[in-house]
Amino acid sequence: MTLTIQKLHPTFCGEVGPIDLKAAADPGMLAELRAAMDDFAVLVFHDQQLTNRDQIAFAKRFDGAINRRTLTRAMKKERSDDDSDAIANISNLDADGGILPPDDRRRQFGLADRLWHADATFNDPPGRYSMLYGRIVPPVAGDTHFADMRAAYDALPDATKTRLEGLRAYHSIAHSRATLGFEMTEEELAIQNGAWQPLVRTIPTTGRRSLYLASHAAMIEGWPVPEGRMFLHELIEHATRPRFVHHHAWRPGDVVIWDNRTTMHRASAFDDRAHKRDMRRVTTLDIDGVLRPRPS
Repeated sequence: MTLTIQKLHPTFCGEVGPIDLKAAADPGMLAELRAAMDDFAVLVFHDQQLTNRDQIAFAKRFDGAINRRTLTRAMKKERSDDDSDAIANISNLDADGGILPPDDRRRQFGLADRLWHADATFNDPPGRYSMLYGRIVPPVAGDTHFADMRAAYDALPDATKTRLEGLRAYHSIAHSRATLGFEMTEEELAIQNGAWQPLVRTIPTTGRRSLYLASHAAMIEGWPVPEGRMFLHELIEHATRPRFVHHHAWRPGDVVIWDNRTTMHRASAFDDRAHKRDMRRVTTLDIDGVLRPRPS
């Protein structure tokens, strides 16, 4: 089967023609999807019907190892149709399907999703692909914004590219939450304990270079903290200019897959005290930043 993909932005993001991800198992099709991810970095699939098991099974077929250190699931303690800890619950619902109150600690934790970030950069190994499924979508605008970090890197002055060579940043989910005044418990910190990541990555399958940034980045190795944070702020500001950004308007049943090595994303605000939103995410692992054998 040959995929049909409509480009949604001049440099990245593609909408894939009709395909049932639950049944997508043909090695040739999966190889086409992986190649499309290298090209588009963000792929949109409409009209999906997935259980947690379906979503996890597709992630395994597509990319192998998956991230099981999902703090959002542990915090929400939601009911599920399987016992896996690989599903992150990105919703504003409690275990009984009601809307979380404004002062609920789980809601306060999730507010940081509105900051620009890539998933699981604070883990070692970090995340590679994230797959977000919209089960319940609010009837008001609640877009997800994506930024093309490859195009952002290409647009940097040569002097800045030279300055970036060899630099590493320390990523911590506690840092991004502390930006908003949210304090994590010792138990939560033990699940997500931080990691050093390069500021520029080279993607093995394409050779393209990409900025590797997130609101989780707290400091640059060997730099005074204020100077490092200022440089990180300037890089994120550059990388999220409108010409590098695409907004995805959600429809029920949408699945969006993105490459955390080459994109950042953020949620946009909506009235989450009045409208339900139920999204589920699986993130695969980028083990050692190199290609590993794909699942057969």
